[in-house]
Amino acid sequence: MCEKKNIAKTYDPKQVEDRLYAEWMEKGYFHAEIDKEKKPFTIVIPPPNITGQLHMGHALDETLQDILIRWKRMQGFCTLWLPGTDHASIATEAKIVEAMAKEGITKEDIGREKFLERAWDWKKHYGGRIVEQLKKLGSSCDWDRERFTMDEGLSRAVIEVFVRLYNKGLIYRGERIINWCPKCNTSISDAEVEYEEKAGHFWHIKYSVKDSNEYVIVATTRPETMLGDTAVAVHPDDERYKHLIGKTVILPLMNREIPVIADEYVEKDFGTGVVKITPAHDPNDFEVGLRHNLPQIRVMNDDATMNDLAGQYKGMDRYEARKQIVKDLEELGLLFKIEDHTHNVGTCYRCSTVIEPLISKQWFVKMKPLAEPAIEVVKNGTIKFVPERFSKIYFNWMENIQDWCISRQLWWGHRIPAYYCQECGYMMVESEMPDVCPKCGSSRIEQDPDTLDTWFSSALWPFSTLGWPDETEDLKYFYPTDVLVTGYDIIFFWVARMIFSGLEHMGKEPFRHVFIHGIVRDAQGRKMSKSLGNGIDPLEIIDKYGTDALRFALTIGTSPGNDLRFSDEKVESSRNFANKIWNASRFVLMNFDDNLDFSKVDANKFTTSDKWILSRVNSLTKEVTENMDKYELGIALQKVYEFIWEEFCDWYIELVKPRLYDKDDETRLEAQYVLNYVLGTSMKLLHPYMPFITEEIYRHLVVEDESIMISKWPVYREDYNFSEEEKKMSLIMDAIKNIRNIRAEMNVPPSRKAKTIFVAPNSTEQETLKEGAVFFERLASSSEVVIQSDKSGIPSNAVASILAGVEIFLPLEDLIDIDKEIERLEKELSNLQKELDRVNSKLANEGFISKAPPKVVEEEKSKREKYQQMYEKVAERLKGLKK
Repeated sequence: MCEKKNIAKTYDPKQVEDRLYAEWMEKGYFHAEIDKEKKPFTIVIPPPNITGQLHMGHALDETLQDILIRWKRMQGFCTLWLPGTDHASIATEAKIVEAMAKEGITKEDIGREKFLERAWDWKKHYGGRIVEQLKKLGSSCDWDRERFTMDEGLSRAVIEVFVRLYNKGLIYRGERIINWCPKCNTSISDAEVEYEEKAGHFWHIKYSVKDSNEYVIVATTRPETMLGDTAVAVHPDDERYKHLIGKTVILPLMNREIPVIADEYVEKDFGTGVVKITPAHDPNDFEVGLRHNLPQIRVMNDDATMNDLAGQYKGMDRYEARKQIVKDLEELGLLFKIEDHTHNVGTCYRCSTVIEPLISKQWFVKMKPLAEPAIEVVKNGTIKFVPERFSKIYFNWMENIQDWCISRQLWWGHRIPAYYCQECGYMMVESEMPDVCPKCGSSRIEQDPDTLDTWFSSALWPFSTLGWPDETEDLKYFYPTDVLVTGYDIIFFWVARMIFSGLEHMGKEPFRHVFIHGIVRDAQGRKMSKSLGNGIDPLEIIDKYGTDALRFALTIGTSPGNDLRFSDEKVESSRNFANKIWNASRFVLMNFDDNLDFSKVDANKFTTSDKWILSRVNSLTKEVTENMDKYELGIALQKVYEFIWEEFCDWYIELVKPRLYDKDDETRLEAQYVLNYVLGTSMKLLHPYMPFITEEIYRHLVVEDESIMISKWPVYREDYNFSEEEKKMSLIMDAIKNIRNIRAEMNVPPSRKAKTIFVAPNSTEQETLKEGAVFFERLASSSEVVIQSDKSGIPSNAVASILAGVEIFLPLEDLIDIDKEIERLEKELSNLQKELDRVNSKLANEGFISKAPPKVVEEEKSKREKYQQMYEKVAERLKGLKK
């Protein structure tokens, strides 16, 4: 099908992209049907939040996945790219609460059921927004299989996993130190804490030893927690304090006696060697407290105000209490000193509030037994990180993993399937709410009010989306998935959790490769953020330049794991590339005959330039496929870009023009065939990256497929390997470039033709240059091409250039008007002489040398050197011309 007549004069993405996407959807090209004859290739999308708006991170992530899916689809795999969205409990609940606050109401005012109705309305209203935006990116997801983490099926999977892990003893409820966000008013896991370096202080406080004049000094960065101290600890081998072990000290401000204990947790050489132990407010102190059976005194409420156990500080905000405590200690003479101290402070990843480590009754997953097999599958290569260096982050996290706090004090999310008898207090963990308590028979049963961490459900995403816990055909065919594409910032949030969940519940790894990409930064290399105001909206870029230009700019020159810089210039150059391809394709199509029949092509009539470009696109196919196999998508694209722009557009199209324009040329059909073949192959190689323009061009070519999307990915062909012709064309092209360079340096206008003399002692080169004569005349402004084996008869003033095994000479009088050039050079020589005289006079002046700064003197000396070199070159050129 060759539709050359109706190809638009200019490429307008707005006229093309929505139309093509609708066609692809209508024809079902994205939909995966199980085909036992084909190998499956599966990617599950990292589900964006329903609160989400498409940002550059999404655009990069989805583009890379789409590139892989489109490529594998063309390679003949049964490809499934499974899309969906995440309920994002903390983020979504925060947005709804914020919206309600504007109406003057709270969650508690309307109750849980009404709040959840609002949450589902929110999901209905905003949940589809990001999906529509993903479609604008050209994402070829199987939208028929779109899932949501709180779908009925996925919710069933979550409950099933919770019950199974609980029954295996891997989920438990207990009091432990958790990270508490006073603003979101919920616990958050270790992975959700972001650390920021902040300036703070070390307050050194005196604790008096009971019944003596002695005191010990402890240092703290959080004086407000001292109200909950239940011991001070020293190292058992620390000679300074051995005599105090077993005695008691008086807790300042609270006047409570607390013991001096010995524990190896204390570092003898750090600070004073004495540390305060506050089991309810510090994870390390909590462990020490368990070892020594210490009481746990929590002095803070959930909103980070001080509670009843904080004595006179009750009701104060934590930082207000801190100021007052420091002031009171100072007045009592108990503040020994204050030291400035910069330290990492944990903040909530959602709202950036400083988190408070608090003791709390929560649900936990025992991580050690789950982490061990998950570490092993990466160590033995069952799962590979690309680039491999990111496995270090994974190992570091997994080998030091703490139990995972999975309960959240939120209403939106998967509610914990634990039920409590209101009569006898018996707890049941069941898939469905029990009718009666098996212990006392009461029907007064209430469900645990907490919900599960969002990551608990998204950890199951690779198999819950395919129908687990049912053994569906999809699950059997498409699991394990092939590659997870994600940023390095969620390796421990999500990647690690999917790996141990897949191994535990499916007995098989969830994916074979973890392809890590960097983050999109601005042109100056800064992270995009609201505070810097440097974020770029991908939808605005699409609106202005088109989707293909955005995708190209996000991928070109990138390498796995490395951050990339994004700028308007990058997108403009992408759009220029799209225009270049369009114009080249339009030229090709305009020079095609109607009803082209390529069955009559005679391969024996292929010219050297035909064989060269066929061989080049053949090698390109092999290299690009190899790069893509290694996830070097940016390198692959760079190669396709350079081939299309330089070799195809700038060279081959120019080389082939005379044959196209000459209707009687006996190789015209072959030229048209080669143009069609090379352009078609190039479009296929480019299609995963720039799906729209490649489809639009491909449909105008002489091809059998109705869409490039379902065409076959090009493969290397031995019959199109023409290494000899590549060498020949390389010589011809290098010669043309050299001649053009000479002419450019001498400002010779294109209209001025010059005789070109080649000296080539070797007969092979001579034959090649003879073949290239027609190209030298058209592309290097040669008036006549002479090929000889020695330098006899060449004018002494001819301008020369040397290639490997060949010399090129251009007679000077053909290039310039010698008398005018002599006149110009004499004027230039005179100006240079004046500059030299001026600088020499300055440097001969003792006053200047002694008074001027050394830097200025050096600058004058380097000027003299530069002018002297220029003078000698011009003088030499003048001498040559006068001969």
